[in-house]
Order: sequence, then C-alpha cells, then structure tokens
Amino acid sequence: MPRRTGEAGAAAPTAGRDGRRSSSTAPDGGRDEDATGPGTRTRYPRFRLGDSRSADAAPPPSPSARFPDAAPTVGRDAPRGGGAAQAPSRRPGAPAQTPTETTARLRPIPATPEAETAAGTDVPAPRAAVPPSGPAAPRTPDPALSWSTPHDPRPLVSFGEPEGYDGLARPRPLGGRPRPQAVAAAVCLVLGVGLLTGAVTGSWLAGDSGDDGARSAYTEAGDLWHSVPVDQLFPPTLLGKGAGPGGADRTWTRVAVAPDGDCAGAFDRLLAKALDPVGCSRLLRATYTDATQSYVTTVGLLFTKADAAAMTALADRFEKQGLGRREDLMPLPYTAKDTVAAGFGAPQRASWTVSVLTDAPVVVYAVSGWADGRTVDEPEPAEEAVESGAASAPAQAGLGHEAKGLADRVERALRKNIGTPTEHPS
Repeated sequence: MPRRTGEAGAAAPTAGRDGRRSSSTAPDGGRDEDATGPGTRTRYPRFRLGDSRSADAAPPPSPSARFPDAAPTVGRDAPRGGGAAQAPSRRPGAPAQTPTETTARLRPIPATPEAETAAGTDVPAPRAAVPPSGPAAPRTPDPALSWSTPHDPRPLVSFGEPEGYDGLARPRPLGGRPRPQAVAAAVCLVLGVGLLTGAVTGSWLAGDSGDDGARSAYTEAGDLWHSVPVDQLFPPTLLGKGAGPGGADRTWTRVAVAPDGDCAGAFDRLLAKALDPVGCSRLLRATYTDATQSYVTTVGLLFTKADAAAMTALADRFEKQGLGRREDLMPLPYTAKDTVAAGFGAPQRASWTVSVLTDAPVVVYAVSGWADGRTVDEPEPAEEAVESGAASAPAQAGLGHEAKGLADRVERALRKNIGTPTEHPS
C-alpha cells in the first residue's frame, strides 16, 4: 500500500547547494518536518555514515544581523531595520533616473565606461568632432572682433578726475589752476628760447659770427681813408658844445687839408720811431681855426698796417710809459700858405694829444698854437692843460681845450663811418 506524504518512512525531497533535490526518510512517528501544530516537534535531517551528499544537502544558515552576507550600504539607499536595500523614492510620473555621477562639476560625466575612457585606461578618450548637418556655411570673420566695426560691442570705461587740495585744504581737481610760479617759469622759458633763437638766426642771416663781425669792422676802418669822402672825415665846420674853458661852446672852421700820403717827414724822429711797430699805411691831416681866428689846430689820422693785437700793445705802451705826454714826442703841425695857419710851425706848438685806438688801425692826434705865429717856450700836454687850476700860458689861453676838443670830434666822425662806437671820446 502506498505511503502518504508525511508518513513515517517516506522520503522528503531536499534541495542541496548544487541545486539538486534529494530525498530522506522521515523519522518514526509519521509526521512531516514542515508540519506545524501543537505537539509537533522539530525534525532534523538524518545523516548517514559514508554518504557524501548528506553535508551538501544541508540548507545554508540564515544570515544574521551581526555577520551579514551582503555588503552594508550607507546613505539614503541603506536598508531600514537591517533589511534589503531600497530604491530611492521619486515622484510619480517622473522618468527613471540614469546612473550618472552627481559630483559638482562643470559638465555631467556619463557612467558608460566606453564614452569616458579609451581602451580600458583611466585616460579620457578624445571626443570625436561632430560634423554640422546640412550644407557647409561660408566662414566669415566675426564683426565684433574687427577694428573697423562701426559699433564697438566692448564696454567703455571712464575714470574719474583726480582731486587735490589747495592752500585752504579744500579739494580741487589736479591741474585745474596752475600755480603762479609755474606760469612765470613757463613764460620765462618761452621768452628765453625766443631771444636765443632770434640771436642765433640774426647771426646766421648776417653770415658772420661775433668774432668775424668785429674783424670785419676793424678791416673796414682801415680802408676808410680812400672809401669815405674827406668832408666826412674832416667836416668843414665842427661844433664843440661845452668844449671850451669853463664849459664854453666852441666852433671850428677848416682852413686847409693836406694831401694824403705816407708818413715821411710828418713826425719828429723819436715819434716816428715810437710809431714804427704799427707801420704807416696812409696819413690824413687838416687844419682848423676858432671863430675868432686866434688859434690854429692841426688834426691828423694815421692809418696803420697793424692788426688789433699790435694796436692794443701800442696803446698799452703809450699809457704805461706816458709817451703821449713827452714833449719830444709832440706831433708836427700842417702849415698852409695864404691861410691863418701860414705861420704855424714847430716853434709855435703849444699843446697836443695823441690817442691810439684799439678797435681800428688808426692813431688820432692834434696839436694847437697861436695864429699870430708866437713861439712857446714851455708846451703842455692837453690832458694837463685842461685840468682845473692849470696856470701855464697854453692852459690860460685854452689851447689844451682846442687840441683835445678837435681830436675828439674828428674821432667821432671817424666812428660814424665804422659803426656803433665802442669807445666814448670825452
């Protein structure tokens, strides 16, 4: 008679670890191991010696909370109460979430390893360029990057005007009101540059420098004896305002002009020797008389051959050695027949003066005497005869003023033909 399931001696199938089912014989009593109820006791499988499948047929132990078989999870997806992991909650109707990395980055990183890495390595694979769809568009430059764009899209930035402080600690814009010192300095600088530029331009237009101009005037003065009319060198009438004794006015009239020539016989031997270092180019002479025709005076212009250095040396010698005051170096007069100066000779010389110029190759001299032909025993230099308190006969007659006054006027006429005078005659 066949046995019922659950009876004693019936074999109960069991599942082993390898997935195969095995049967075992129930113990005596005829109760199934799965039977429950009062008075039911737990049945355990029966092990037979020599049966190798008995160990494999035993079910695995149930996992415990202390030693779980599954790996623990952390976070919002962790199982509650030690149970299985739960899927994150989402609102109804929302699409299913795709596995992506939620780390805060500039772009999402897909979880597909093939799109992120190349050939199983950690190096990201380069992204393939996606060709644009449709016909290729012509490549044109961006107008915003062009210098000729009419509207510059770049923002315009302006800065505020800096501020300073005045003397009363009040704020004011820098550079608003320049200081008076700065304005005065700028004006002086402009004027100085203008004057300097004008001087340089004038010198350039003249064609000569300062030294060349002085040399040209010196050379020009040496040629006046044949380039200037005699009436300009020896005017027919000369006025001497305040030139007489006590500041009295004088008027002189020319009575004779000597022919121009060399210096042979025109000076005494000692005076000719003193003038020999500068040479003699030409000698011009004229004789004047006063308004009363009481006095006669001969004025001479000796044009030398020397340069400015030689003339300066001669002037220093006359000044230091007093050659102009020596009686034996007194010039000779020019005697003219049929004039008031017909009897004016060497014995009638009363006073004289000799002046050596340094800015022109000229020696100016004058000698005076009485027109009646009287002789003079003691001549006196004009520099001494014009002094206050001089008691000699030439000084009392005013012959020193005659010689000096005429020499000064003729020298002035000479300088008028040279240019601006650099020496001022007395």
